[in-house]
Amino acid sequence: MAKKKSGPKGGTAANIDSADVPVVGMREPCPCGSGRRYKACHGKSASAVFVGATRPFEGIASEGDIVAMREIVPAATAKVTMAGEHADRDVTLVTVLPMAYPGLVRSDGSILLGLQINTGSGDASRDLADVLTTALTTEPGEPVALGRVNEDSPRLQDLIDVDAPLVVEVHDNFDFWVDGAADEVNDDIKASLDRASQYAHPTVKLESVPSAYWTQMGEKEYLRWIMPQDEEKVLDALARLHAAGDDSLGEGTRFIGMFRFLGVVAPVWEMPTGTGAAAIEAPVTQMSAKLDKALASSEPLTNDERRARAGITTRQVTLR
Repeated sequence: MAKKKSGPKGGTAANIDSADVPVVGMREPCPCGSGRRYKACHGKSASAVFVGATRPFEGIASEGDIVAMREIVPAATAKVTMAGEHADRDVTLVTVLPMAYPGLVRSDGSILLGLQINTGSGDASRDLADVLTTALTTEPGEPVALGRVNEDSPRLQDLIDVDAPLVVEVHDNFDFWVDGAADEVNDDIKASLDRASQYAHPTVKLESVPSAYWTQMGEKEYLRWIMPQDEEKVLDALARLHAAGDDSLGEGTRFIGMFRFLGVVAPVWEMPTGTGAAAIEAPVTQMSAKLDKALASSEPLTNDERRARAGITTRQVTLR
């Protein structure tokens, strides 16, 4: 049997009280020293209150980008357009906030909402709406916690203009946390910023199609493309292209499978090292046209296409 890794203070990581472990981002190594990510270690203490909607952000024009910012993009921001009586408030979605805060009201009254948080009710849309509602009445300069959320709580869709598309700005680091607010930065926030920046792998949002992101992780490059269309139709379309040998983005690239999270799928392509984001803009545009044609097909899948679909399904990883 393998030995347990020792955590700080001489004890085993498993025996350290969660209250003694600093809060960090979900994807960062747990400070207890276990070697696991925080979300799989001391970040597991908050259990879901209820099971929310399968697609919590369905109906929002930029559903794919919100999912991407929550699941695969390390550092990005996007302003949202508020609706109703709070239409004049400055609200920005961010991938992650210092100390993994769910929300933060800046000294100028602007609101930052963190998408990658360590706790949740089971419905990401209602969680965001809860934090946003609290932030609207919180004093400037204060962080905002997530309250108690249930099936009667409002959704993000109830508070924002769902038809206004997001303009996502991807960042190389987390300096946007402190831009124009140096007086709000303490030692804990500086330490959190430094930790998070170590895991901000290069990421670029493509311009040619919605919610597609190139990234480099180590020596490998990938395209991860969030597709909020009906999942079964996307699987059929990808199967048709794969069976026809028409699912490549160019020489040396290959379709390797797909993620599934928050009710949508994200096909993934691997590319040769050194390809870069700019080089795949044109191939992705062509792939988008082929996918649209395949999505529109109502013909039954052939035997080869059914086998291709089964193969794709076995390479699907559900994260949420």
